[in-house]
Formats: sequence, C-alpha cells, structure tokens
Amino acid sequence: MKLYNSLTNQVDELKPLNDENISLYTCGLTVYSQPHIGNWVSYIYWDVLVRTLQAEDYEVNRVQNITDVGHLTDDADDGEDKLAKGARREQTTAWAVAEKYTQIAEKEADDLGLIKPDAMPKATEYINQQIDWNKKLEDAGFTYEIEGKGLYFDTSKLDDYGKLANVEINNLQPGKRIDDSGKRNPTDFVLWRLSPGDINPEINWEWDSPWGKGIPGWHLECSVMAHELLGDQIDIHTGGVDHINVHHTNEIAQTEAITKKSFSQFWVHNNHLKVDGTKMSKSLGNLYTLNDVVERNYSLEAFKLMVLSSHYQTEGNFSWDIMDAAQARLHKWRQAADMRWQEQYAVDSAVFAQDIEQELLEALTNNLNTPEFIRVVDEAVTKILNLHFTKPYVEKIFTNVDKLIGINVLSNDISDDQKQLIVERKSARDNQDWKRADEIRNQLDEQGITLDDAGAGQIWHRR
Repeated sequence: MKLYNSLTNQVDELKPLNDENISLYTCGLTVYSQPHIGNWVSYIYWDVLVRTLQAEDYEVNRVQNITDVGHLTDDADDGEDKLAKGARREQTTAWAVAEKYTQIAEKEADDLGLIKPDAMPKATEYINQQIDWNKKLEDAGFTYEIEGKGLYFDTSKLDDYGKLANVEINNLQPGKRIDDSGKRNPTDFVLWRLSPGDINPEINWEWDSPWGKGIPGWHLECSVMAHELLGDQIDIHTGGVDHINVHHTNEIAQTEAITKKSFSQFWVHNNHLKVDGTKMSKSLGNLYTLNDVVERNYSLEAFKLMVLSSHYQTEGNFSWDIMDAAQARLHKWRQAADMRWQEQYAVDSAVFAQDIEQELLEALTNNLNTPEFIRVVDEAVTKILNLHFTKPYVEKIFTNVDKLIGINVLSNDISDDQKQLIVERKSARDNQDWKRADEIRNQLDEQGITLDDAGAGQIWHRR
C-alpha cells in the first residue's frame, strides 16, 4: 500500500508498526450543526482506505473522534465554542445539540454505507485524561498561563514545531506584532481555555481544572484519545487539508512533547469539495446536505461515485450536472450487473483473461487512485453491455466494487412472472403482434423494467 504522506511530501510505502495490524486515527465531525456534503467527502475516502487495507489482509484498528467541546469558531483559539454557538442558535443546551447532531451524523454515515470505526469516542468522555495530559506538559516545561484566558502551549520549546506544515516560528516573528492575547509566540495554542465571565453552566460545557473552570483546547482531544486507544505511535492519521497548518501541527507538538516519539508514520489529507467551482458557504446558498441530494432524487451511491471520481488529493467539484453524470454512470453499472441473469447472451471471451480483481485492488493500493478504479470498472461495463462477458466475471467485478468502494449494484433476478411476460413479448414480436408487444412493454415499464431489443432477443434492465 502506497499513500501520499504530508509529513514527507511524497508517496511512501506503508510499513506497519505492528506486522499486519494498522492503527488509524481519523478526525471526526464537530457535532454542532447539520453535516454538509463537503464534510462527508473525507469519510467516503477514508472508508475506501479502510476497505483497501482490509483487502490487503491488514487488521485495521480505527478510531474516529466526535468533537462535542473545545472547537472554537476560529481554529486559532479565538471566538466561541461551536457547541455553545449551536446551543444559542437552537435555544437549548450544548448537551442537547451534541446529542442531536451525533445521532444525525451516525445515521447519515449508515445511509452512505460507511464502515463504522472500531471506536468513536467523544471529547467530553476524556476530560480527566485531557487535564492529566496538560499536567504532564506543564511538568515538562511546555506551558504557560495567561491570566483570564487559560493554559497555553509554548511552541518555541520544540525544535521541530511545524514540521508537518513547514512552519518556522522565527520566520513568523520579525515585524509581526504579538497581539494583546498575551501569547509569547504567534503559533502558541490553548490547552485549557478558561470560561468567559458570562457563561451559563446550565447551557454550556464547563469543568474544573488546576487552571480554573473551562474547557479543553480543540487539538488536545485528538492527541489524548489517539494515545489512550491506539498507543504512543500510530500508523496513519487522516483528515482534511484544512487541518494541516493548525490542528494537526498542534496535535503533533503536544503529543511528541510527551512521548518523545513520532506520533504518526503517515499523515494523509484529502482536498476540499467546491460547489460549481466556488467555496461552499451559507451566504452563497450552496451549502448542500445529503438530504438535498436525496430530495432531488439522486441516490447516495451516486453521490459517493461522484466523490470518488476525483482523487482524494485533488480539489473536487459538485454540481447537479455532475450528479446527473454520476447517476447515469451508476445506472449503467447496474445495467451491466443485471446482465448476469441473462445467460443466453453470455459468451466466453479472451478479453477477460486478466485478473479483474487484482487490477481493481492495484488501483487503490497505488495512493488510493479511485479515478483509475472507476476507469477499470467503466471499461469492463462497456464490454459487458456489448455482450462479451461470462456470468462469473460479472459477479466478480461487482462483488469487488461493493467490497472495495462500498457501492452495491448487484440485485436479485427479476420474478418468474416478469420473465414470462418477456417470453410472451418475444412471441408477440415474432408474430408481428405489435399491439400486444407494446402492451407487455408498458406493463413491465410500470414495474420498473425496461426492455432493449437486441437482434432476435431482448435484454431487460431495471429503470
């Protein structure tokens, strides 16, 4: 398995820390609002990553956190806790907001057919461990306090701070004013944020700590939960490219300051999804959800296919025209899959001597090349629909499509009554009884079955 490693800025071969076992940590959702389609892009790609690793016979232990406290409206430690913002917006409590959107996120992940992580810990379940981690950082001399604000990590105490994002602290300081926040360095970040004076503890999160009442810093939860559930070092850490400069850089700093070991061998990041070539935002009215996709009569499998048609490192684009193309492609795959029930058209052909299973897997083990995977499937579909296929071949390719990218196009055979109608229609056509032939076609069409006349025979497809 080869993946692009943001830490080395090159495609590296994966060599597990522990033989055939892979430890994988994924940054999860901040559960303060309805997830949008851009949020789900990451998890669709990482689902394929897990499936590929499993197909390579690795045992994958995957942790994906749920951020239900600490993520501020500004990733650079400013603004309001997003859960508090959600509570104010919905006139309820942070607890209620977190529970509501956690349930929505879990349902939508199931609707997308994503493999559930082995553990999905919540930040609020690890408050004590986060406080303990901060104590260790404090004892080791990596922290300082700002009166009225909280406990901060001193990034100047690490020689290699910013190695993931290629940030050099010294280059940031000349000519740059350190604002009145009290930070010693522009890159320093909060480990424990003190509660503002106007907080209502009946509505918002708040915990006691040696530094005062407050909440943990956003970056802290991932370091602590990854360590608690996966150990000092992990094989792969995934997330979006927007996490590189701040969130993941700070995870590395506060983890390696304690363990003195490389936190993760691989840092794998997916790029953004735009809408009609524009960044998604509420103000532009293009912040679509999965519900929007479904309400326009697109399948979520078509949405997944649209996402995977772009490589995870490239910037994706969403539009309803692109969704039309994805839906059409999915329909064509399903037409090809249904050909396995029409054995009278199956022929042995040397063009299928290749090992299609190996070709599909090789595309994904080569830096998760989903566009190449789709190209291989498209090529096979064309051959199948041109009536050059064998039933085992059809089943093999689409079983692997489901196994490797989680899109199932295999359906059961049509009913005996529907098959009998097709036979009757052929007889009507042979006898030039066009009226009866059209009646049967319309009857099948009402049942979601369309017919294509191929020479002297008929091929049926689900509509």
